[in-house]
Amino acid sequence: MPRLTITLTDRAHQALEDAADRQGRSMSAIIEESLEFGGILRSRTAREIVARARASAGLSDEDAMAIATRETRLHRTAYND
Repeated sequence: MPRLTITLTDRAHQALEDAADRQGRSMSAIIEESLEFGGILRSRTAREIVARARASAGLSDEDAMAIATRETRLHRTAYND
């Protein structure tokens, strides 16, 4: 895996460290995700995103589907009001 050295302001570096601590992830993971959201990397498919989220949350397929269904209904209700 290639390595890269970047220079950040103290403020940006501290914010990145704080975010990594809060999220329990590495700074590299946060930077890669930011590259995806910024359109620099190809976005993951919805299926990949859901699988990753479900695995990290420790949800069963049934629990994940129940949450997704509930959230979709709430969103649609709020949108139609």
